[in-house]
Amino acid sequence: MVAILTGDIKNSMEHKTTKWLPMLKQALNKYGAEPKEWEIYRGDSFQLQTTPKKALEASIYIKACLKQIRQLDVRIAIGLGTKTYNGHKITESNGEAFVNSGKCFENLKKQNLALKSPNNTFNQHINLLLELALLTMDNWTPAISKTVKSAIENPAMNQKELAAILGKSQGNISEELNKAGFDEVQKMIQFYQSQLSQL
Repeated sequence: MVAILTGDIKNSMEHKTTKWLPMLKQALNKYGAEPKEWEIYRGDSFQLQTTPKKALEASIYIKACLKQIRQLDVRIAIGLGTKTYNGHKITESNGEAFVNSGKCFENLKKQNLALKSPNNTFNQHINLLLELALLTMDNWTPAISKTVKSAIENPAMNQKELAAILGKSQGNISEELNKAGFDEVQKMIQFYQSQLSQL
């Protein structure tokens, strides 16, 4: 089983591509290699293949990377399922995960992040959690997003160490992670991972 993330950049036209494109590429590179596992197409759309276990973290990480730019955000649909055809490029590959990701993406209206797997109960539970999490995540400021990005990149670091690499005080880091709901976001990721065995 694989996870396919289909996404696009919100408000990309209002910002110079040179500003956000390197951030997006860096985020995608953390989870896969181009063009076999990720590709950017139609200017501001992208597709990424990763493991189901890493899919939710990857989505949140991409969001944190792009929200470092004010007024920018990302919409992502996670599709879980099988992969039946392996193309040279991710956009040529196919299978249930791709179909689920595409259908899920078409249905993203107000919500910026959702998931579709073969299991409807699993989908309902996770999508409800995502809807609640987005109430906070959609409001991350550039400063908070940068701190969240660093915290995901350095899971073993404590707040003091994060403060040192970001040139902030530990109090700052603590406050920003608190405002980001970072502990709760991590719990959600862990819960999601624990539920994958149902699929």
